[in-house]
Amino acid sequence: MGTTLPLDKMTTSEKLLEMERLWDDLCRDPESVPSPSWHGEVLAERERQIAEGKMKFIDLDEAKEQIRKATR
Repeated sequence: MGTTLPLDKMTTSEKLLEMERLWDDLCRDPESVPSPSWHGEVLAERERQIAEGKMKFIDLDEAKEQIRKATR
């Protein structure tokens, strides 16, 4: 089944709403969305770095601010 949305005629808000609807639908059955093997590898590496004190957790507001600064 293929559904085509008129993306060129949709506002940004309409596009974001449709994306949210898609994510909500996918989240109903997360087992049906396979996680790539590299996700596990990245998580294991991050856990190792945290255990070794080379990385630390930060709160969400700080993370958002770091992302904003990096993408200006």
